[in-house]
Amino acid sequence: MNSDKAKTHILVVDDEELVAGSIERTLRTFDLSVTVATSGVEALNIARRHKPDIMALDVLMPGMDGLEVCREVRADPILYDLPIIFLTARAKMEDKLVGFRQGADDYIAKPFNAEELVLRIHAILRRGVSKPVLEGVTTRLVIRDLILDCKAFKAITPRLTTTLTPVQFDLLYFLMSHPGEVFSPTKLLHDVWDYPFDAGSPDLVRVHVKNIREKIEEHPSKPVYVETVAGHGYTVNP
Repeated sequence: MNSDKAKTHILVVDDEELVAGSIERTLRTFDLSVTVATSGVEALNIARRHKPDIMALDVLMPGMDGLEVCREVRADPILYDLPIIFLTARAKMEDKLVGFRQGADDYIAKPFNAEELVLRIHAILRRGVSKPVLEGVTTRLVIRDLILDCKAFKAITPRLTTTLTPVQFDLLYFLMSHPGEVFSPTKLLHDVWDYPFDAGSPDLVRVHVKNIREKIEEHPSKPVYVETVAGHGYTVNP
């Protein structure tokens, strides 16, 4: 019997074989199952044949780079909800913003702390198995004329219907489940991302809020659904 069947399966994608091998060995020390791909095309083929639990994806790769792989995953009816962590040497804020806009769940700069990477992997996966739609709590949330379809992972307004990425869904579900309450980025990192209070960056929350607004707000710079309370955080008012 293969004991790896019970382990979390991570697909590591990096065109540098030495780097990919190092990441693989590191993750295996935490009792994780790891598959390595050294190109974007290979990663997509592996993911479609043996859907992993999560993908750790480099950005800078020849041919199909990590951003394109992420876009392909989010557009694929089989893989669209596959969690993705960018694991890359590109650490500037503008690089992170681009990564999140493509649908990444998290973004970690190299060199990275192994324990933090594993913590973030497990946090993302815990969110995935605890989604309200899987627990059968509700199929829709409605705040004013904003509807969150928890089966189709869509946000619906009188103007449009849009599909949310897994992390966008989690964040909007949480805010709509607590109408009128204001949550700081640090609190959201803890309650939505399941990170300890000293882990994760508030920029992660800000970018995903921005992405949600771009999808559901008629005027994202003047939001009416996901509002900012200056100096405190974010809220969805009833």
